[in-house]
Amino acid sequence: MSFLDSVESALETFVAYAWGTPLLVLLVGGGLYLLISSRARPYRHLGHSIDLLRGKYDNPDDPGQVPHRQALSTALSGTLGLGNIAGVALAISTGGPGAIFWMWVTALVGVATKFFTATLAVMYRGRDAAGELQGGPMYVIREGLGKKWLPLAYLFALAGLCGLLPVFQSNQTVQLLRESFALPLGWVGAENALAFDLTLGVVLAIAVMAVIAGRIQRIGRFAVRVVPAMVVFYMALTLIVIGYFWREVPAAFALIFTDAFTGKAAVGGALGTVIATGISRGAFSNEAGIGSESLAHGAAKTTEPVREGVVAMVGPIVDTLVVCTCTALVILLTGVWQHGEGIAGVSLTADAFSQVFGGWGPLLLLVMVIPLAFSTMVTYWYYGVKCFNFLFGPRWQTLYTGIYIVLIVVGAVASLSIVNNVITGMYALMAIPTMVSTLLLSGRVNRAARDYFTRTPGA
Repeated sequence: MSFLDSVESALETFVAYAWGTPLLVLLVGGGLYLLISSRARPYRHLGHSIDLLRGKYDNPDDPGQVPHRQALSTALSGTLGLGNIAGVALAISTGGPGAIFWMWVTALVGVATKFFTATLAVMYRGRDAAGELQGGPMYVIREGLGKKWLPLAYLFALAGLCGLLPVFQSNQTVQLLRESFALPLGWVGAENALAFDLTLGVVLAIAVMAVIAGRIQRIGRFAVRVVPAMVVFYMALTLIVIGYFWREVPAAFALIFTDAFTGKAAVGGALGTVIATGISRGAFSNEAGIGSESLAHGAAKTTEPVREGVVAMVGPIVDTLVVCTCTALVILLTGVWQHGEGIAGVSLTADAFSQVFGGWGPLLLLVMVIPLAFSTMVTYWYYGVKCFNFLFGPRWQTLYTGIYIVLIVVGAVASLSIVNNVITGMYALMAIPTMVSTLLLSGRVNRAARDYFTRTPGA
């Protein structure tokens, strides 16, 4: 067995244990507890999020760094894109169609989870080593739970450093460009594929550097322009495919529901594989309970923590219930999942679009993937910097940025399996401190929510 094979095997074992029953219970069971303890309050005030996103309650003098809509766009740019395209394809190829049902479950309870985590991210903002106001699970733990809980804060920051790296986005973007564009046009062959991937990795790295130079303010402005436009474009593409196969849509939904409780289509035919795959990919898709999205929501300009919680609730709905479902239907309706052995991640989704759009399918997908994958890489840098500064202070931030940029190039030529396992495993570790702190502080959020909605007419 080669060294890479040994690493891959060890990572697979780690991921299997990390995403075992205890974590699934913590994420889904914890989310259900938050939903019940709040008496479904998050769902009852979804309409208020529209007013907040329209800027009705914005005050430029409020503490924070970006308006509500930019905070949400930044958070969505960290989840929308390859998590919805490559992630859904990986979920179906590993756990079968039934995995999509369990992704829905994570989104439904994730609405409540995000309400709580984003509210806490603003409620317990803290000063970093440079004196700047910051939000995120590590600050929630430090400011809300006290020093004795600091090991949990350090665990989140360390896991965030490893899990919020750009290697997956870089890997899948380059793969789509190579398989769907360069190879069909004859621009690249087996002899120069590595050089092609490296070149693309360098171009991506330079582009990311240009945006992150402006920090969260530039990232927020970039995300608020790119994310909504790409979501609308992608929805139009998927609806055309779904409309083309409209007669098979009921059967596709039936397959998702039946396979969710049988596991017949999963690798090894195990129901546990279906559930674990669906919940882990759902968490990777919408990040509810993982805590990374709180790093963006904690930067919102507001004096009312509950407002950012209401805004954050929109995330799982758009991300998983809408976009991921459309991707899943495209893959299932076109039938590519049944003969997709050896086709991994984004290439499987590209193959599905080819069934309707022919050679234009992957190119149309490319138009959407590149901006969203790019915005995710930019957002993950911001997340990683916050974790790095919490651990080491701002003095060595330039070193982290340099390593991050290099990893974009490394990701372009890395093994998808190794990349996927590292990130999935780190997400599991990030979820532990996030969910534990959220559950411990949930009573304070419920009290703050009752107070806010009582004194805010029309909310």
